[in-house]
Amino acid sequence: METSELIRPEDIDIAPLIAGLTRWVEFETPSERPDLIDLLLDDVEAAFDGLSVQRRRHAAKDGHGGMLELHYAPEGSSGRPAVIMGHVDTVWAAGTLAVRPVRREGDRLFGPGIFDMKAGSYLATETLRRLAAATAPTPRPVTVLLTGDEETGSYASRAVIEELARKAAFVLIPEPSFGPDIAVVTSRKGWGRFTLRAKGRSAHAGGNLADGRSAIVEVARHILDIESLTDFDGGTTFNIGTVRGGTRTNVVPAEAEIEIDMRFTAAAAGEAEVAAMLARSPFDPDITLEVEGGLNRAPYERTEAVERLYTASRALANALGMALGETMRGGVSDGNLAAATGVPVLDGLGCGGRGAHAIDEQIDLATLAPRAALMHAMMVSKEFQLQALIIDR
Repeated sequence: METSELIRPEDIDIAPLIAGLTRWVEFETPSERPDLIDLLLDDVEAAFDGLSVQRRRHAAKDGHGGMLELHYAPEGSSGRPAVIMGHVDTVWAAGTLAVRPVRREGDRLFGPGIFDMKAGSYLATETLRRLAAATAPTPRPVTVLLTGDEETGSYASRAVIEELARKAAFVLIPEPSFGPDIAVVTSRKGWGRFTLRAKGRSAHAGGNLADGRSAIVEVARHILDIESLTDFDGGTTFNIGTVRGGTRTNVVPAEAEIEIDMRFTAAAAGEAEVAAMLARSPFDPDITLEVEGGLNRAPYERTEAVERLYTASRALANALGMALGETMRGGVSDGNLAAATGVPVLDGLGCGGRGAHAIDEQIDLATLAPRAALMHAMMVSKEFQLQALIIDR
């Protein structure tokens, strides 16, 4: 399809998109409720009844939400598929909508999970549905994957994400977008998680304090030491997110633990920090120290292939009359997992807005039509796909 034949943002009626997105948000889908996630996936799957879209469900497992794969391969499409991956789980507990229902204020649409990332996942799914309903041609097959456990680490969905990424020509991630030109994300930091536990010796704080060995004092020393390792210039950061320990004020605490978040830009630096973290020794030789954890996701790096995919996307966006900047993010996404397989990834293709995981979570409705137009164009434009790929993997 030539650029002149593409759907432009001004040609899109956003009213049905707002209604469809509102319906998605009104399905509450907290990560810890796979039963509720299944209700939304059931509804999405039903929307493809009668269409030439292959559907594959993955059941919820070990408390993690299920998944839905949608595959569209119209006559004439060939090669590796274009794959779009989004999650439908949110950080918001069931019952949140009773307190904060979906509402519109001018050009803003508010709702729990709407920015991160139901807007992007909905647009990808709805774009595919419209293509299939029109039996529209696409240069290559298109796959949309909806997962239900991204917010808790993608432990159940990782294998499916990696499997589809290895088979893909490129992967698009409609996570939230940022900045005045709704920039896409071309790199993300890697992520490590650790739990450090100290075991000391309890004692009476008044009667025999000297006999005790405080686990809280031990972890406090590690907190300061670990936090001091943060190197903003080098891109490696540490955050102690939780602290637990002790029983009563008059008892020397025998046990304490902390949870540690690590972000890093370079893979080699991350691996070195993991080794150092797991090898930590106690400051007090009478304390027993245990550290467990490791890398959850490698960095999503701006490789030559990512640069080419972004450059082609920016040219396509410009042809549709919109700017398309790029940014780097410290937060991770399933784009990290896909990128680790070697496939070109472009992230941050969702709607602009703000308030991820916050009570004012919202999207900017002015970005809805531009993102829908870009998503459609990336699926159907042969010229874009030729420019985006160094080779057909």
